[in-house]
Amino acid sequence: MAIGGPVPEDKPAHRKSRLATGPETSEFLLHLSHDLRASLRAIRVNAEMLVRELKSGETANCGPHLNVIVSDTERIESLANGLANYAIACQIAEDSFVIISVETLVRKVVARLAQELRDNSAVVTYGALPRIRCEPDRIGHLFENLIRNALVHRHSAAPRIHIAAEGQGDGWLFSVHDNGPGIESGYLERVFEPFERLRGQQAAGPGLGLAICWEIVARHGGRIWAESEPGHGATFFFTVPGEPRA
Repeated sequence: MAIGGPVPEDKPAHRKSRLATGPETSEFLLHLSHDLRASLRAIRVNAEMLVRELKSGETANCGPHLNVIVSDTERIESLANGLANYAIACQIAEDSFVIISVETLVRKVVARLAQELRDNSAVVTYGALPRIRCEPDRIGHLFENLIRNALVHRHSAAPRIHIAAEGQGDGWLFSVHDNGPGIESGYLERVFEPFERLRGQQAAGPGLGLAICWEIVARHGGRIWAESEPGHGATFFFTVPGEPRA
C-alpha cells in the first residue's frame, strides 16, 4: 500500500542528535532542572506543612499533602525513566544492528500495550511490514512511543492507529497515522523537542517521547517528521536507510 511519494526535500535531515550543539544541550538541561525543581519544591512544601500539622495534632489536611507528595514523586520517577530511555537512544551503536522483521516487532509492541489499548478502546492495524537492519529494542521503543502519543493526544472518538511501510530507493519509509485532533502547523517541528507538550502541563509524561523517537531515527541514519491538518489526525513518517528487504 502506497503511503506517499519520495521523502520531501524540504524536510529537515533529522540525522543529527538534538544534543549535538551547545545551545540545545543548555536548553535541555534548563528544562530538566525546571521540571525537577518544580516537583521537589512541591514535595518539600507539602512535607513541611505535613510535619507542622502533625506536631500540632491537626490531621484534616494530611491526605491532600500526602497526595501531592505521591503525585510529584511519581512525576520525578516518570522523568527519570524518560531520561534513561533518552540516554539509551543517544548511545545506539551500529554494531548492535541486526536484521529483524518489523511486523514481528510491531506485533510484540501491540501485545505489550494491550491493556492501554483496551483502556482507550483503541485499535492498531498494520499492513505488510518489511525486514530491516536496526537495533530491535530501540525501533520497538520508537513504535511504542508513536502509538502511546496517539493515545495521549486523542479525540473523544476511539483511537484508530495504522502503521504502513513502503520501499523507497535507498531504504524504507514508514508511517504511523492516527485519527486524533491533529497538530497545528506551527507545532509540527516543535513536537520533537525535549519536554515539548502540545497541551502544556495537562499532557501525561515528561514530554520526552517524540524527542526519543528523533534520537532513535537519527542514530539509524534516517529522518523523522510529522504531517497533519487540525481535526484530521496526524501522520508520523520516518525513514530507515538500507537496501529494501521484503
